[in-house]
Amino acid sequence: MKTLLNILIIAALATTSAFADAKVKAGPRKGLILDLGVKQAEFFVEKDRSISIAVYDAALKAQPATTEVITATAEASSGKAKLVFEVKDGKLVSTTKLPDGEGYQVVVQAQAAPDAKKKNFRIKLLLYTCKGCSNPEYACTCADH
Repeated sequence: MKTLLNILIIAALATTSAFADAKVKAGPRKGLILDLGVKQAEFFVEKDRSISIAVYDAALKAQPATTEVITATAEASSGKAKLVFEVKDGKLVSTTKLPDGEGYQVVVQAQAAPDAKKKNFRIKLLLYTCKGCSNPEYACTCADH
């Protein structure tokens, strides 16, 4: 029994360490970087509550959006809202706005190309600015958060 308890404690600590090592990265626009493998995508909530996705190479050099496929679902208390994206000024921009409020999840499904593996990202929508890093809280890079 004592051995089982020790194994559970070690497993819990290893899991906590794995999550602690997963650092949030912010992009040049202070949005949340989504790692698509060969490309990076920056999730950014605009003032009008639309979402824009800028595409970068591995060195965070801006690239025009071309082959990327992005969909998102806002899971607000008022219900789920699907967001569709279109290319505008070299970025992918949602054609609809986020629902009112914040504190809910936005689930982003992203592919670097139509035939690439889909990656899912769950983003807690907190729009206030972090006092430590000056990023929106959804893209906060502070170690103590």
